[in-house]
Amino acid sequence: MTTATDLRTPDDTTPTPTPRRRIPVWLAILAASIPMFMASLDNLVMTNALPVIHRDLGANVEELQWFVNAYTLSFATFILMSVALGDRFGRRTVFAIGIGIFTVASVFAGFSTDPGQLIAARAVQGIGGAALMPLSLTLLAGSVAPRLRPLAIGIWGGVAGLGVALGPLIGGAVVQGWNWQAIFWINVPVGIISVPLVLIALPNSFGARVRADILGVVLVGLGVLGVVFGIVRGNDAGWDSAQVLIALIAGGVLILAFLWWENRAAAPLLPLRLFRDRSFSIANIVGFGFSFGMFGSVFILIQFLQVVKGASPLAAAIQTTPWTMAPMIVAPLAGLIAPRVGTRLLIAAGLALQSIALFWLAGTMSATVPYTTMLFPFILAGIGMGLVFSPSSTAVLATMPEIDRAKASGTNSTLREIGVALGVAVLTAVFTGANGQLTPTGYVGAAIPAVLVGASVVAVTTLFSLALPSGRISRTSKPS
Repeated sequence: MTTATDLRTPDDTTPTPTPRRRIPVWLAILAASIPMFMASLDNLVMTNALPVIHRDLGANVEELQWFVNAYTLSFATFILMSVALGDRFGRRTVFAIGIGIFTVASVFAGFSTDPGQLIAARAVQGIGGAALMPLSLTLLAGSVAPRLRPLAIGIWGGVAGLGVALGPLIGGAVVQGWNWQAIFWINVPVGIISVPLVLIALPNSFGARVRADILGVVLVGLGVLGVVFGIVRGNDAGWDSAQVLIALIAGGVLILAFLWWENRAAAPLLPLRLFRDRSFSIANIVGFGFSFGMFGSVFILIQFLQVVKGASPLAAAIQTTPWTMAPMIVAPLAGLIAPRVGTRLLIAAGLALQSIALFWLAGTMSATVPYTTMLFPFILAGIGMGLVFSPSSTAVLATMPEIDRAKASGTNSTLREIGVALGVAVLTAVFTGANGQLTPTGYVGAAIPAVLVGASVVAVTTLFSLALPSGRISRTSKPS
C-alpha cells in the first residue's frame, strides 16, 4: 500500500522527508479531489441558473457575465500567489484555508439580494478556490508513488470532469426544486467535511520559502481585469469609447509589465524559465484555448436550451448530460492509457472532437432544431473534453522537477481560468454585437456566430497540440 510522506523544509531550498503514519492512497486521492471537485463544480453550477437569476434579480447580460467572470478572474489572479504561500507556509495549510474562504463566501452568495452582492461573493469564492485546484494536484502528486501517479492524476482528472459534468445538472435540479441560492448552500457541508479530511490524509509539504511576489499579483490581476472589462463593455459603451480603450490598453500594458517584472524579480510569481520546456508551454496553450472555446460556448449553448427551446433548468441540465457526464468516464481511462499511446495523441484527438462538435452545433442551431440533432455532437464534445483533461495535466508536469510542480500546476490553472473568463467575455461580446437578446426570437441569430468563434479557437488549439512531445512512456523508461 502506498503511503503519503510529510515533507519538511529545514532550509529555504530543499525539502526533506519526515516520517508520517501510513495513509491509504485512496484516502489521499479522496482528500485532494473533493475540494477540487467543489471548485470545479462552481465554474458551471450557475449556468442553468442564469435565466432564473436574470428574472429574479433583474440582472442584465453584462451582469450575467460577471457572475461567472468574477469567480474565474479572482481564481486566476490568486492561483500563483496561493502556490507561493503554500510553498512558504505549507501547501496543506493554505489548501485548508482556501476551503474555508470558499465555504464562507458560498454562504454570502446564498444571502445575496442584488447583482452587486452576488458578484462580490463570487469574487471572494474565487480567492478561496484559487488555493484548491493547483495545490490539490501538487499535494496528490507528492502523496503517491511514481508508479501510481498517472492513475492518481487520471482519477483526479475524472473528478474534475465530474465537477464539470454535475455543475449544470446539480445547478438545474437545485434551482428547479428549491431556488438559485441553494446552489451555493450545497458547498457548505462539503467544505465542513473537507477540512478535517485534508488535515488527516495529506502531507504538509513545503517549497522554497521566499518573499511573496505582491507586485506580480497586482500587475497580472489588474491587467487581466482591464482586458476582460474592456471586452465586456465594448458593445454597450462603444469599442472606440474612452473607458473601453483605456481598459484594453491599460490591461495590455500591465500584462507586459508583469512579464517584464517576472523576468527580473528575485522570487517571481511565474518563473518564465518554465516556458523553455516545450511540453509545459504547449500544454498551457492547449489549456487556454480549450477553456476559451469550450466554456465560452457552454455559456451560450446552455442558455439556448432554456431561452429558445423553453427547457426548465433541470431539463436543460439533463439534455446536456451526454456532453457533461462523458468526461467522468473518459478522463480516468485517458489517464490510464496516456503512458502507452502518448498524451499528444489523446489531447489532439480530444480537441478535434470538440471542434467538430461545436461546428456541428453552430451549423444546425435554430429555434426548431430537435434535441436528437444536438445529441450526437454533445456526446462528441464530452468525449473530447475527457480526452483532454488528464493528459494535459500530465503534460504540464511531465518533465517538471518536484520543486517546480506547484508553480507549473498553478500556471496551468491560471491560464485555464483566464481562458474561461476571456471565452465568456469574447463570445458574449460577439453575441451582443450581433444584437443578441435573451428572448426566444432574439437569441439564435446571434448565438450562431458566437459558437462559431468558440469552435474556431478550439480548431486552432488542435493544431498547436500537434507540437507536443509524444508523451509516451516506453517499457524501459523510468516513470516520472
